[in-house]
Amino acid sequence: MNETTSPGSLTVLDANWPQQPFPTPENALTEPNGLVAVGGCLSPIRLLNAYRLGIFPWFNPGEPILWWAPDPRLVLYPSHLQISRSLRKVIGKQPFAVTYDRAFAAVTGACAEPRDGQVPDTWLTGAMRSAYLDLHHLGYAHSVEAWRQGYLVGGLYGVALGQIFFGESMFFREPNASKVAFVQLVKDLHRWGYQLIDCQVETAHLRRFGAELLDRAKFQQTLREVVSKAPAPCAWSGNNDAGIT
Repeated sequence: MNETTSPGSLTVLDANWPQQPFPTPENALTEPNGLVAVGGCLSPIRLLNAYRLGIFPWFNPGEPILWWAPDPRLVLYPSHLQISRSLRKVIGKQPFAVTYDRAFAAVTGACAEPRDGQVPDTWLTGAMRSAYLDLHHLGYAHSVEAWRQGYLVGGLYGVALGQIFFGESMFFREPNASKVAFVQLVKDLHRWGYQLIDCQVETAHLRRFGAELLDRAKFQQTLREVVSKAPAPCAWSGNNDAGIT
């Protein structure tokens, strides 16, 4: 099956053609909620091609792979990070050790677990976790872990390209664990020269950290400016121990 487009239909991607170009979100026929294309595969090359255009996969079991580029887009400029007074007090007590890329598979697995008695986040299937693990092994996907006494109690993961970090999901097993990990990540991304964090869709939780909405044109313009620029050489390197600052 080759890529097909027709009036009133979305782009259909060929599962056997990982290098197949995506339609650019500005020119694609998109659904009102930002659906850009359907089908394809989750190979590293296809995922990277998607992220470079600001497109990400999200779908439930039994559905074809669905590719999204929401409009507007929630983003956080690292220099605009806001930390509440209560969270500053928590961070000041240094309750967690924060690390990078120590437990990527464990973080993605925890992100897929049921939360507060709810059903699991079924979009983060085994196939999705395997796809992001492949990106991790290639150096593009990263995890942030929060530890207490040797136990993983919170964290998040995402994809880093150029000077933009695409956040995917986070979890916590103790109060504030994911928040502390996120704050440390944003501070380090700023220090490493990252210009933008993609938060995908609006949530009140991320709004409280200073995230803001960009319309598609502005997001795509900013993405093109930063995705091909290298961050600082020290990014994601060293002993992978961020500490708490």
